[in-house]
This record gives sequence, structure tokens and C-alpha cells, in this order.
Amino acid sequence: MSDFAQSVKQQADIVRVIGEYITLKKSGAQNYSGLCPFHGEKTPSFSVHVTRQFYHCFGCGVSGDVFKFVQEIDKVSFPEAVKIVAQKCGIALPKREFSSPEEAAESRLRGRLLELHEQATAFFEEQLKSPEGARAREYLTGRGLKPETIAKFRIGYAPEGFGGLRDRLNGAAPPEVLRTSGLFGFKAQEDGSAGRMYDYFRKRITFPISNEGGRVIAFTARALDSDDPRKYLNSPATPLYSKGEVLFNLDKARQAIRQQNFALLVEGQMDCISVFAAGVTPVLATSGTAFTEQQARLLRRYTTRVVVNFDPDTAGTSAAEKSIALLTEEGFEVRVVTLEGGLDPDRFVRERGIQAYAEALKRALRHSDYLIERARKLFPVRTAQGKVEAVNFLLPHIRRMPHPITQDEFVKDSALHLGIDAALIRAELRKSRTISKPSAGTVTDRGKPLAINHFERAIGNLTGLERSILHVLCTRDNEMHEEVVALLRKHEIIYSRFETHSLIARFLSSDSSSIFELADLSVHERSLLAAIQSGFSMKHLPASNLLAIMRVIAEKESRERARESLNHALSDAVKSMDFTLARRIQAQLQELNEDEKIDL
Repeated sequence: MSDFAQSVKQQADIVRVIGEYITLKKSGAQNYSGLCPFHGEKTPSFSVHVTRQFYHCFGCGVSGDVFKFVQEIDKVSFPEAVKIVAQKCGIALPKREFSSPEEAAESRLRGRLLELHEQATAFFEEQLKSPEGARAREYLTGRGLKPETIAKFRIGYAPEGFGGLRDRLNGAAPPEVLRTSGLFGFKAQEDGSAGRMYDYFRKRITFPISNEGGRVIAFTARALDSDDPRKYLNSPATPLYSKGEVLFNLDKARQAIRQQNFALLVEGQMDCISVFAAGVTPVLATSGTAFTEQQARLLRRYTTRVVVNFDPDTAGTSAAEKSIALLTEEGFEVRVVTLEGGLDPDRFVRERGIQAYAEALKRALRHSDYLIERARKLFPVRTAQGKVEAVNFLLPHIRRMPHPITQDEFVKDSALHLGIDAALIRAELRKSRTISKPSAGTVTDRGKPLAINHFERAIGNLTGLERSILHVLCTRDNEMHEEVVALLRKHEIIYSRFETHSLIARFLSSDSSSIFELADLSVHERSLLAAIQSGFSMKHLPASNLLAIMRVIAEKESRERARESLNHALSDAVKSMDFTLARRIQAQLQELNEDEKIDL
């Protein structure tokens, strides 16, 4: 350890530093305790010793000093951790030293990218005030945003031309750094060289996305033209920015989240900005992405209590269910707000006022109550088949409850509101644990969204697709049978989240021409298949769309895997300073993003 790091460690108060990330309570003469930020738990097992300036978790076993804590929680290198702790403690930094030329180069690149994003933000702010920005100003005023709010969030406007920002930043950094910034598009030439750059954001309102320290690292930009096929456009992945690892407005909301011990999670930037400006400040947005495990870990530094208020449309309810599932698994206490009149948070605040919104937050339902009510709306629980469907909808959520007591309470409440015996749900819960466990290699919805996101946005839930597929597999003379089977065998992700995942997998690995011919079908499985075959209705998913939607899911899976691979390759190329390769990879990523729109 360097002399400076040793000096910082001696001066740092580990309780104060860790206390900025999690809530600590005194638990002895020299100890403080709290919920461990490195694993989900309900009972505090994380201990910080004042005299020894050391932390240890008796649950997961992690331990270390103040630098190790910051390294692990902020995912930074040791030198960066020393710098963060020094800044928190008000200790002046010495001239920066690096452990290797590569580390120094990476630090310089990140610094330049931050400077470029600051200059881009200022440029967009200027353009919003220009004559060309009049239409954008009119839109923002129509959405109820005051000048002080626009200034606080640094909202701007990207002009229509292809070279406004490019000309402004010309000479501000080497061309390879400009191309790495994500602010420009370009086409890679056949020889590997980069073509002429053009502005990535054009004729759009720009919303800067900042890191926890308030530095701009990316943008979301809203199209002004209603016929634009991409209403919102996000910055591509860069060394500064990965969409699934950032929460919009965390830099402004984190102190309020700690003080009020809850976070309000909304879906889009406008919802977040409107609610924040109206006075509800512990508010964050997912920026139109499915909530990820990385975001959950980021949020855990500040609170384990979340109120979810997504848009009430099909896409919003689907996103809410996914967020609830992941947050529940991560040990968060989750409540859900459904606003009257089917309004989103932005419009509700503008039309009904902040007091009405605050009252709605107070009436937020426990996530289990919300899901039970949703099951009652989705399925006709007056019939036996409707009750079966409602239970099947709730079972995955019940399984995710981290504690047996809360799980049993969920079961009892479900039984009461669905009008069935709780023992039946417990029996189905035991069966589902056996038949729905994903096989090795199956992509799950923990950590990143499954490749079926666009499909779920189209039909709201998986019920229609599962019924359609099972109906085809039950009917060997169906004209779609062979193609459906071929697609299922090639792409397990199409059915990996079904309650009948194991049943379909067994059929695909057999020589049977009909799923009814499987020799090991249980009574429950036979009853399920018989009900589907005899009472199937195509109102959930028209048969003519089945193959098209299955192909969409498979195509989405391929794109997600390609994007993940390219992002890893881009990171490696930047770290190794191979900018020729980095440019080529970025061009491929941009082409992939431009082709992302799917017609269903």
C-alpha cells in the first residue's frame, strides 16, 4: 500500500463511509450493524468494527477494510477506491500514479469521454434556446416543464443536421476517441478504416444520463416527429455507459432515498422529471429497459424499500411484473401503485396535482396484493379453468418469495381472493418446483431481460403462446406441427419461462409425434393437456401469428447474444487501445441497434 493510501486509511472513518451506502445501527460498544449490501437478507448480519476499521458479514463471509468495501460496492479498482475515500474524507489528492500504462491510458480515455459528454450537453442546451429549438421548447412547455426544471436536468435539443455536434467537437479529441464516445455514427469501410462521422442524435430532445457523481455519461433522446419509428434513442454502449447498469436521476435522488428510506421507481425520464420537480424527490427511472440485477445491486446501496409505478399499458404492466420478480428475489420490500384513470405518473401529476399523487403513493399495494388483483382481472376466476390460469400466473411469483413465512402468507391471500383451498395452491407449488426448473444452459430472467421482451410487449403475458404451442404439440396432424417443433428444438428460450417447460423439453427429446404419447405423463399433466386440446380458444393468440411470433423471439435471442458478445469485445478493444478494432465493433453495434425495431 502506498504512503498516501495508508494515510487515507488512517484518517478515514469506515463507519461514516459505509454509512453513506447502507443504514448502520449501533450494536455494541465498538460495532455497527446493517443489512449486507453484497447478498440479499432480511436480518442484519453485516458488522463494522470502529476500532479495527474493518467490516465482516456473518452471512456471506465478505470482509475487508474501507478500500475493499468501496472497491466491491462501486466496482472500481484499488486506486479509484483510494481516490473516492479521500474525496469523501476531504483529503487532497496527490498527482495521480498508475500501476500500468494500460491503466493510465484507460483513465485518460474515460476522462476525455466525460469532457466530450459535458461539451455535448452544453451544445444541446444552447440549441434548445436557438430558433431551431422553438418546437422542442414548445413540446417541453406543453408537458408542464418550467425553465428551472429544464435547466436542472440540463435538457437540450439535437438539431436536425448531420454535423452540428461533429463540427462543435472537431479537434476536441482525436478521431478515434470521438468515435468511441457514442455521440457519433459512422460506417466502417471494407479495409477496416472508419468512414465520415455524423451526429448520432438528430432532431431530438436530449435528456442527459449521469453517473452517481452527476457527470454526464450518455443521453436518451426523444424524437419530435410522431412518425419516427424510434420514439426514444439511447446512447450505445461505451466505456462510460452500459444501459442496464445505470438508474436515471440517481445522482439527484440518492440523498432523498437514504433519508426517506424508499425509492420510487418509474418507467421513463419524463415521468421521473415531472414527479421530482413536483416535490417527490426519491424517484428513479429505468429509462425504458427491463430492471436488471446490476440496477438492483446499485439501488441496494441506498434502500431495500421500493415503490413501483410503471405506465398502466400492456408494456408497463409487463415491465412492472418483471421488476417485481427481480426485486423480490433480491430481498426488496416492494409495493405497487396503480393510478386512477389509467394515467402515467407525468400526466397524473399535471392533471391531478402532487397532493393526489402523494395520496396514491400512500395507498400503494403490497406486491402480492397487486399480483393477486392482476390475476383476478386477467382470468375469469368464477370458472374452474380461470382459477387454474390465475394460480399458474401467481405460482412463479410465490416461488420467488425469499422467506417461507411471507411465501405462505402469499399462498393464503391468493387462496382467499381466488376462492380456493390454500392446500391446493401449496400442492401446485410443490409440483411446479419439480416440473418448471430450467435445464442447464437455459437463460433465465435474473440479471438481464429474456429475449422475449418484444413478444411480451405485444400480447401482455405468456399464456397465449404457451396454450398455442401446447395445442399444436397435442395435434400431430396440425399443418404447423413440424415447423413449431423445429423452432422449439433450436430455441429453448421460446418456452423456457413456461410452467410446462419440463413437459415440452421431455417431448422434444423423445420420438413421440404427439405430446400425449409421452409415457410418463402425470395425472395433472394429462388433465392440463386435455383441457387445452378440448377447450382451446385462439382469442389469446391467433394461430396465423404463432410461427411469426416464435421467429421474432428467436431473432431477438440472436440479437441479444450478438450484442452481448460485441459489448465484451468492445470493452477488450478499448482496454488494449486497439481503436481500429473498436471502431469496427462500434459500427456493428450501431447497425444492430438500428435494426432493433420488430414488427409484430
